[in-house]
Amino acid sequence: MEKIKILVVEDEAPIQELLQFNLERKKYRVKVVDSGEEALSMASQYQPDLILLDIMLPGADGLEVCKRIKADPKTARIPIIMLTALCEEADIVTGLELGADDYVTKPFSPRVLLARVKAALRRIESSAPAANDDLIRMHDISIDVARHKVAVGGADVTLTFTEFKVLQLMASQPGRVFTRYQIVDAVHGDDYPVTDRSVDVQIVGLRKKLGEAGTCIETVRGIGYRFKEEE
Repeated sequence: MEKIKILVVEDEAPIQELLQFNLERKKYRVKVVDSGEEALSMASQYQPDLILLDIMLPGADGLEVCKRIKADPKTARIPIIMLTALCEEADIVTGLELGADDYVTKPFSPRVLLARVKAALRRIESSAPAANDDLIRMHDISIDVARHKVAVGGADVTLTFTEFKVLQLMASQPGRVFTRYQIVDAVHGDDYPVTDRSVDVQIVGLRKKLGEAGTCIETVRGIGYRFKEEE
């Protein structure tokens, strides 16, 4: 079986070494570059299965690199995990809205990083978008997309159109962080005026209706929300 290829884009040597060591220990094939220009060239030539992308880079920064990778049909499907400093909250939101799949803040735990890598690779395994599946089951929640029904522990739960679409969006890609604007873009409810602020209202309503299962909708402070992965 061919090893999974990961491209690391990071300009600090100690972090390069830490990333390469931990990824190779898990049997991933790793290539490391230290500039945005090299990242763009390598993404096209090497066709990695995943990219770990630092935001602060010499030349083209990580946000520009992310934008250009996602705009190129040859590389658009490659999942990107951003590496960011704790103070770069606005950049995290921008990166996610440009198409990045997730982020890890520095300093990071190698275990957390590897878990995020594994989750991102798992999300891309299927060529068909998970949101198109007829049935989604996670955390005792069953979502019947075709019938527009939701049940928790076998008991039906009544949701509005918008609440259903928000839940379907997040549950179809567990572990992925969605910004409020991404949720607004994906959900066009006719029963509620969906705005970035009203997303918070939708989440509160969803959690209440889902009961204990509502804890699977996690708040990512300052960023947005994600649906918790099953362990």
